[in-house]
Amino acid sequence: MLNYAIKRLLASVFVLLGISILLFVMLRSLPGDPAAVLAGEMATEEDIVLLRQELGLDQPIYVQYGRFLNRLAHFDLGRSARTQDPVIDDIKTRLPNTLVLAVTATFLACLVGIPAGVASALKPHTWIDYLATSSALFGISMPVFWLGLMMVVVFSVMLKWLPAGGTGGIEHLIMPSLSLAAFLVAFIARMTRASMLEVLGQDYVTTARSKGLTEQAVVVRHALKNGLIPIITVIGLQFGRLLSGAVLTETVFAWPGIGRLIVDSILARDYPMVQGVILTFGLLFVLVNIIVDLLYAVIDPRIRYD
Repeated sequence: MLNYAIKRLLASVFVLLGISILLFVMLRSLPGDPAAVLAGEMATEEDIVLLRQELGLDQPIYVQYGRFLNRLAHFDLGRSARTQDPVIDDIKTRLPNTLVLAVTATFLACLVGIPAGVASALKPHTWIDYLATSSALFGISMPVFWLGLMMVVVFSVMLKWLPAGGTGGIEHLIMPSLSLAAFLVAFIARMTRASMLEVLGQDYVTTARSKGLTEQAVVVRHALKNGLIPIITVIGLQFGRLLSGAVLTETVFAWPGIGRLIVDSILARDYPMVQGVILTFGLLFVLVNIIVDLLYAVIDPRIRYD
């Protein structure tokens, strides 16, 4: 397993390299002059030319990319064109807030989604199944930003129970994490239901029941344990969407995370910051997928990585 993890980490270098190439080309293909945006409306043409030279935007794109790779090899993501602060320092400051939000949302989604899916599978075509299915459909269909705005209106403006935004205590985390977890709950519940329905019909589950085991032991120790692999796969695949959803959630709730940082950077045409944040997203997504692959062997001892 250790050799497999090392091979995956080495392969992830090429994945991140491909992401950086696509990102670099796409950003510089956008219409408009970032130097003119950063210089401001009162800047003269001479000021814009000087700023373009200072940022290296007057060089060919392959020269700019080569310089970027050279800095990246030294763990230097450059300086923000907007604030002149090191990009990596801003990411270090904002990333923990986004991780707290994402981990909390994932925990809440698993806490609700897995039991809902199990209950739905154990009682198919009953009111429990219909309620869980309808709730899952609602969660998948609900836009993250709209749900966040409605929660602000109800719980902050009307009831005044929770703060509308910002960071602080746990009360500041409740609405952002719930709005971000809504769609993930739906995916987990639906996948759990489908996986459990398949597993509950297997011969080993029938054998476990015939031995006189309690229903709880049959469901938890035999059915759910063997049905967890597709559920974990869904959680890992949806983590990337969770991060993209955090961009909207952090903007709605004024949460000082990496998602809000990239929105501000895109509006300001801050190339170095946008590149650094998206590469960070890519690295997190790659690491999560490696962890998911390793969890397969932990859940099912029959799985081995050569």
